[in-house]
Amino acid sequence: QVNSKLGGSPCRQKHVVLLSPVGKIEISGCEAGVHEIKLPKMSALPSGAESSVACEVCEGAEEMTEPLQQCTAWLRAYFCEPATMGTLPVPAFHHPLLQRDSFTRQVLWTLLNHVKFGEAVSYKQLADLAGNSRAARAVGGAMKSNPIPIIIPCHRVIHSNGATGNYGGGHLLKEWLLSHEKLQKEKLA
Repeated sequence: QVNSKLGGSPCRQKHVVLLSPVGKIEISGCEAGVHEIKLPKMSALPSGAESSVACEVCEGAEEMTEPLQQCTAWLRAYFCEPATMGTLPVPAFHHPLLQRDSFTRQVLWTLLNHVKFGEAVSYKQLADLAGNSRAARAVGGAMKSNPIPIIIPCHRVIHSNGATGNYGGGHLLKEWLLSHEKLQKEKLA
């Protein structure tokens, strides 16, 4: 049963704030799934001490739904224990954009399922993977509207020339996430 902003009764959303190495990440969701992850805007990259911050829920812990618990566990693993990510379920999503069939949804699911931790893909390569090789600009639009960043890893989509490109959390956060994944992948290798 999926009731969302598209009609039907509205979801009873819960909110949780996760303190992470990149700042406070706001997560909202209902019993059916995660609606949105809001990233902090970074004005400076975290230094060594800040980047070792453990991921802890600092607001909303008492009323977390199962999807929010899965989401915070997944993000904690992403930042602090990447080797364990493969054992964790991806939480259910319940954002209207991810409910209806569209090219944006197809691109986001393709990204989630095919571009793994520590990898990067160009907008054009992602358009190819999603089945429309001439839709690189539309892929950019899909990245901009991604309601579940980090889990749906739009930070891994870069320009063909290697430039990182834009990011909802800002350029510094995108660079931090890419270098975090590169360093963690090297440690796991």
